[in-house]
Amino acid sequence: MKRYLLILFATLLFLPVRADEGMWLPSLISSRIDDMRAKGFQLTAEDIYSINQASLKDAVVLFDGGCTAELVSNRGLILTNHHCGYDAIQAHSTIEHDYLTYGFWARSLEEELPNEGLNVRFLVRMEDVTDRLAKGEEAAKIIEEASKEGAGYKASIEQMYYGNQQFLFVYEQFDDVRLVGAPQSSIGKFGGDTDNWIWPRHTGDFSIFRIYADKNNKPAAYSPDNVPYTPKRFFPISTKGIREGDFTMIYGFPGNTQEYILSDDVAYLAERSDPAKIAIRTERLNIIGKAQEADPALRIHYASKYVWIANAWKKWQGRVLGINNKTVDKKRIYERQFEAWAQNRPEYKTIVADLKKEYARIMDAYFAREMTIETLLTLPEKYTDAERREVCFAQREETERDLFRLLFKEYATRCPEAYRSPLFTEGVKKAGSPEAYGEKIFEEIWNGKNEESAPLRESIMAQMKKIGGELELDGRDLRNLNSKHLSELYTVYVRGLQEWDTTRAFYPDANLTLRVAYGSVKGYEYRDGEYHYPQTTLDGIIAKDNPEIYDYDIPQSLRDLYKAKDYGRWGIEMNGRKTVPVCFLATPHTTGGNSGSPMINGKGELIGINFDRTWLSTMSDVAYDPVKCRNIAVDIRYVLFLIERVGNAGYLIDEMELR
Repeated sequence: MKRYLLILFATLLFLPVRADEGMWLPSLISSRIDDMRAKGFQLTAEDIYSINQASLKDAVVLFDGGCTAELVSNRGLILTNHHCGYDAIQAHSTIEHDYLTYGFWARSLEEELPNEGLNVRFLVRMEDVTDRLAKGEEAAKIIEEASKEGAGYKASIEQMYYGNQQFLFVYEQFDDVRLVGAPQSSIGKFGGDTDNWIWPRHTGDFSIFRIYADKNNKPAAYSPDNVPYTPKRFFPISTKGIREGDFTMIYGFPGNTQEYILSDDVAYLAERSDPAKIAIRTERLNIIGKAQEADPALRIHYASKYVWIANAWKKWQGRVLGINNKTVDKKRIYERQFEAWAQNRPEYKTIVADLKKEYARIMDAYFAREMTIETLLTLPEKYTDAERREVCFAQREETERDLFRLLFKEYATRCPEAYRSPLFTEGVKKAGSPEAYGEKIFEEIWNGKNEESAPLRESIMAQMKKIGGELELDGRDLRNLNSKHLSELYTVYVRGLQEWDTTRAFYPDANLTLRVAYGSVKGYEYRDGEYHYPQTTLDGIIAKDNPEIYDYDIPQSLRDLYKAKDYGRWGIEMNGRKTVPVCFLATPHTTGGNSGSPMINGKGELIGINFDRTWLSTMSDVAYDPVKCRNIAVDIRYVLFLIERVGNAGYLIDEMELR
């Protein structure tokens, strides 16, 4: 009876299609289309992905190698997140032209700003090449041949289900991408790190770029002679709004999930790795934040670095809260149930035990690797001549010194002694403390010398190489705890899961390849008796507005529009008041890389831009929970309102197709 109840419990935990979980390959979306249509989708699988005609995939791009963006006009205009365009906006910002603080709006094509190194990629096609590789074809040759198919083509082979399937992805890359518009940071980053990963949310997280091509509409390096790209497809925009329960779909490039990892890995994240990294980054942010408050030049200089550090820092906090004992226990039950099934199957009989043994072997070494990356390897090897010419270089001295002292101390405290750099240990002994040694190395680097710092860096890298050798990191990277042997074991384990759990809808983990996720606009119960509705409005922004706090000091023009209720065509009636919609919640499965992804309705119309998840939803990288997990999007009506009424750039809306 106990064994029967265990089976029943495991089955209930992993139903065939659990709410709106899943990141589906677009070329195989026909397997999901019936479920999508039952939930409100009105198009076909061919509308989503086709290589024979223009489809929605042709309106979605991989932006700057780590975000998503979408075409919204027939002149190459794309929308993505403000935080995805942040580096480009920062690069163009100076004290005299502070586009981060005051925003930027090109008034013509001639004013649009080029961005060196920024590119976008369209997916041309994807192809299952598992059988071709099994028959002996070389991956390098397949990639080389695909890359020659067209101008600007790039290709790669990516693994699905831990190597049980392999797909060729062929992309067309455009390298001339120009900044068109961005709201003030107090809009695009409204709430800053205080509101990051939090609901209710009131962030206008968007920026606008344009893709340029040569006169034949082909990829080309930047040139004044290039012209706006004419896309095969772009998204029409719905101005009718959303309601709770409406179907919605995300089309984008999610970066990394690990839904099939063992309980050992999940426990490592929540109990050891994330808490340590959170503590280190808390101190780094305190030091950098203090400098930013003291000097406007330092605020700009450290802006991108602060955002980069803080984003994962807060995400990890939410993941630790979301992954509780129940999450780990559910996985353990599932593993035991699989083991019971595998007892009479030699190829799977010991696979869980083998995985656990490998985790035990590599865990300390991998933790040392993480601690080294989070501490000493974040510090500069030298300060370049370009940095030394910066106006604020001298002002950075105290901040940089404090960072060296902190991170030398953290490395000494947290990195297991067996994996510490011997030269570091010797240096600390001579200097008297990790902090004193850190200051000594800083003084040398600051003054342009490397007598001690260069050998120390070599020693640290030698230790990293030693760790890599023990872990055999040349294997397929699981993005978390990993080794070559662990990857090989997971290939067998996931194949076994698919043979055993025939009722489960398996989807490949995210790996920055194009995916479809779908669900509905939906709120959730944050805690007992506290329900979070799925829509926020301009009223919430005004309630938070505070001129004394940088991240909450909204533009005066927005205050004036609110006071006059001058919303033009973007105003709505809600609960008896006139306002503007700002953000909304939905259930599709998302992760990093989905930033900037289009949120579309059942007709394929753009209704919002995905930019975040709720705090506890960050656990969805390792375990999707339909009760907790929600993505956050900026309502497209708020984007249009800001473009027209705050940015005074209504001419951009004239390019779009509004419905």
